Amino acid sequence: MQSDIPDVDSGSLPSVTRDQMREVDRLMIEEYGIRLMQMMENAGLQLARLTLEYLDRPVHGHRVLVLAGRGNNGGGGLVAGRRLAAWGADVAVLLATAPDAVKGVPLQQLDILQRMDVTAHQFAGTLPEHDVVIDALIGYGLQGSPRAPVSRIIDAANDTTAPIVSLDVPSGVDVDTGEAPRSAIRASATLTLALPKAGLVRPEAQRFVGELYLADISVPAALYERLGLGTILPFTAGPVVRVATT
Repeated sequence: MQSDIPDVDSGSLPSVTRDQMREVDRLMIEEYGIRLMQMMENAGLQLARLTLEYLDRPVHGHRVLVLAGRGNNGGGGLVAGRRLAAWGADVAVLLATAPDAVKGVPLQQLDILQRMDVTAHQFAGTLPEHDVVIDALIGYGLQGSPRAPVSRIIDAANDTTAPIVSLDVPSGVDVDTGEAPRSAIRASATLTLALPKAGLVRPEAQRFVGELYLADISVPAALYERLGLGTILPFTAGPVVRVATT
């Protein structure tokens, strides 16, 4: 894959635990007034841009399959699907749950896609034809192993030969330990948000993470300082960077 995405040395960045990331999200919403919809839009846009790296250009007619859970991670995947559809890709959405189980901001994103005539179906055992897969099934909140039907979707995705781009964390991987007790996505690339999650930079996670990228979701630098993480400016070279290991 040819890319002009800049590198940042992994040693120059702190990593965050699940609990620290929850606090980042809380402070962004409660203290800075940065709404969940804004964060989701930022994440989805950068995910769509990274997914372009795994598609031939022009993208018109190329098939993108979005695997979406019902939570906020799934909402970010739906944003990416919307962006790619607007750029000419043939996008299909496979939901891990019934459409009426999607609530809140992710439901707004699903509604927009449906108004654009992008198909969204609940997983029924097989994956539609695709050239690239976006994994937005489970976010950083997972503790334990994925349960069916998510585990079955993960296994089906891993059986394909198409590249998989995961949002924030490969579904099934624990963000604190980097371990995956059972089913976990084996991604070609993972676009994690704000800062690397602690488990993703551990050796245990490398076979799941693939290339690790980092995306800006507009976290203020002062917020990191407030959490004792120091002055962090990872996006001086652009809104997406590749986390390069030394």
